[in-house]
Amino acid sequence: MLLPYMIANVIEAGCDEAGRGPLAGSVFAAAVILPPDFHDERLNDSKQVSEHVREELRGVIEREAISWAVAEVTAEEIDRLNILNASILAMHRALAQLDPQPLHIIVDGNRFKPYISSATGMATQHCTVVKGDGKYMSIAAASILAKTHRDEYMRHLAEQYPQYGWDRNMGYPTKQHRRAILQYGLTELHRKTFTFKTQDL
Repeated sequence: MLLPYMIANVIEAGCDEAGRGPLAGSVFAAAVILPPDFHDERLNDSKQVSEHVREELRGVIEREAISWAVAEVTAEEIDRLNILNASILAMHRALAQLDPQPLHIIVDGNRFKPYISSATGMATQHCTVVKGDGKYMSIAAASILAKTHRDEYMRHLAEQYPQYGWDRNMGYPTKQHRRAILQYGLTELHRKTFTFKTQDL
């Protein structure tokens, strides 16, 4: 059973990202402030629910959240910053769009950098939670939004570059994607600092 808030009676945002591992496309992050009484028994880590349920939950979260936002950091920025820093930057960009600004942030994983609130000009208290998307509702909600928004973005890019199969692999290093890179080369949307193995192609 997912928990509502880490700290009761505090405006708290959950954060998660999607797309750290792909060879192509932006990394996305979401930040979500849920009402204290929010409940949907289907809500879970985005990797644990079907695509159909994720899309349904996206609508519920976007409709019922106190505030939510999704942000991206591009492949070019990822190459410049590295994927960890890019993921944290995407979270900061999502947090900056929230209204109201949270007084506490819970983040999936074990790495984060202080976020300076636009409301206070000070670092907002935060806590990292390993496997937090399976423990706290707001992180799970953020994982759903980050995943669904990024998948939608990759399906759109697949219309421009159908040879890479991004509508199916979402930019991840599947065998088909790696073969397409060998055949067609890299695009401006590929992460040039990422490597992939060519054996067993």
